[in-house]
Amino acid sequence: MSLTAVLMAALPAFRDLARASRSAEKLFDTLRREFPPTLEAIRLTGLEITELTDELNEGVAKASQAVQQVDTSLTTVRHQARRVNIGTRSVIAGVQAAWRTLNRRPTTPRPVPRDRQLPPGRERSP
Repeated sequence: MSLTAVLMAALPAFRDLARASRSAEKLFDTLRREFPPTLEAIRLTGLEITELTDELNEGVAKASQAVQQVDTSLTTVRHQARRVNIGTRSVIAGVQAAWRTLNRRPTTPRPVPRDRQLPPGRERSP
């Protein structure tokens, strides 16, 4: 009698256990079908991220080279501008000196001191 009572009490537990077993079997079957494609998608996503990272690194390296080239060009332009400025100043100074020389009033010749004068009839040789 007590064995019958235990079996009667255990019967709903066995049914629940069978139901849980079927649910677990369905879950495992679903995982067996869905898990490999999901893992493959994750692997492909990782590869794409790696490719994008490599492309981004290349882009950053090229941008860095471009910035260095621009910096070098700007430095060269600065040096050339300084040279042009110096050359322009030199030309302006030369033109001003030439202008002053051309516009200078003629000076009267200075009298030669008597002790340096030549006797009449003799001229200085060049």
